[in-house]
Amino acid sequence: MAATADTRTRILNACHTLLVSDTGASTRMSDIAKAAGLSRQAVYLHFKTRAELLISLTRHIDEVEDVAGRLAPSRAATSGLERLGAYIEAWGGYIPIIYPVARALMAMAPSDEAADLAWTDRMTAMRQGCDAAIHALAADGDLRPELDAQTAADLLWAILSVRNWEALTLSCGWPQAQYLHHMKALTRNYLCSKETAS
Repeated sequence: MAATADTRTRILNACHTLLVSDTGASTRMSDIAKAAGLSRQAVYLHFKTRAELLISLTRHIDEVEDVAGRLAPSRAATSGLERLGAYIEAWGGYIPIIYPVARALMAMAPSDEAADLAWTDRMTAMRQGCDAAIHALAADGDLRPELDAQTAADLLWAILSVRNWEALTLSCGWPQAQYLHHMKALTRNYLCSKETAS
């Protein structure tokens, strides 16, 4: 069992290295097998498809980087406003860690179904966090009255996109602390009722 787990980790680590070193250009199963020092058949024993491998890689990174621990303060929040701020802190702080893989998957996705599936899987998980934060705000009566929960979650999901982080921190040169501060202020001022935002 341990040997099987070790082999799986070798494959995931090899995939990770190839993905971030060449923006995904060399993530064919044969390339991954070669980088891991395994046969293609050995890789397919652990991952039936390339899409399964890429999805497993993103989830493996989440596990290694303790995403559950990062999200714990948000999940333990006692108010919607607290949950919103804690979620932004957790997700916004995680983007720099996953950015190399995210950049590669986003670049590959338009012409690579496996990459598209892997990125969609991650963005679906991130969307669930947005939904939870918005529903906590709504339960407290602190959601902006003219916004329904679906629209508010759509907005939060878009505001916190990796592309926006990329534009503000890499293109505009914002420090991470500035990014987090303004994302919290922006979402609080727009998504929350006037009484809550003030």
